[in-house]
Amino acid sequence: MIVAAAADRNKEPILRVLRQYVSPTRPQVDALEVASGSGQHVVHFAQALPNVAWQPSEVDAKCMQSIAAFTRALRLPNVRPPIFLDSSQSWETWGLRPSSLDLIVNINMIHISDVCCTEGLFKGAGKLLKPSAVMITYGPYAVNGCITPGSNVDFDYSLRQRNPAWGLRDTYFLQQLAEANGMPLERMVDMPANNKCLIFRKQ
Repeated sequence: MIVAAAADRNKEPILRVLRQYVSPTRPQVDALEVASGSGQHVVHFAQALPNVAWQPSEVDAKCMQSIAAFTRALRLPNVRPPIFLDSSQSWETWGLRPSSLDLIVNINMIHISDVCCTEGLFKGAGKLLKPSAVMITYGPYAVNGCITPGSNVDFDYSLRQRNPAWGLRDTYFLQQLAEANGMPLERMVDMPANNKCLIFRKQ
């Protein structure tokens, strides 16, 4: 199993946001996590929200093994086996039915992937979410062309040095993508360590 320190730090603050959008009285909520990483987030959320059926996904084989190992170790019946999902590819390749999801979660992917992955994420979410369902993304962002504080400026620079296609995306750009796919930005939540949760709701 892969253990990421950042995931251990942020899983509980993100869960607090998720609780605001997941009713504990609904019989079953169908959720997809795009880019599940080690699997620490999805198993934490699954333990806390037993009425949510989670579908983790990844492109990295080692991460998929880690997700499966965490799920087995914790014996979580509400986490499905991870699926291979490349968000840069058309949503039709994801193996999911249109308008079948109540929730999509995407954590710390947007700034460490090519912009085509972000564009694909929003296109896919626009097709797969049920009306009034939400997508929640988490990470560091620029806001209206401005990156704050200085530590995020330095982080953005280091990302672009590693890969020119990476870097903090602007919330205005994401808002435009979301609106083009029928799911406007509803709310922006400030999170610890200069991150944000963005909540997009399908119309």
